[in-house]
Amino acid sequence: MQAAPVRATAIPSLTTALRAVESLLMSSGQRTARRNAWTSVLEDRRRARDRVEAQRVLDQNPITHG
Repeated sequence: MQAAPVRATAIPSLTTALRAVESLLMSSGQRTARRNAWTSVLEDRRRARDRVEAQRVLDQNPITHG
């Protein structure tokens, strides 16, 4: 019995496949706009996490006045 042959070419990732489909369906400007929008979503999520963390730190260390 022989072992199955090893595949020499890499299987494209899901991201690579989706980008290939995207390039066929959308113009360059639409792709750029979509990617910019997604980058904005990711940045908003990062800022939200930062706000939650800052609030947690402030709640642990209350500042007393006077």
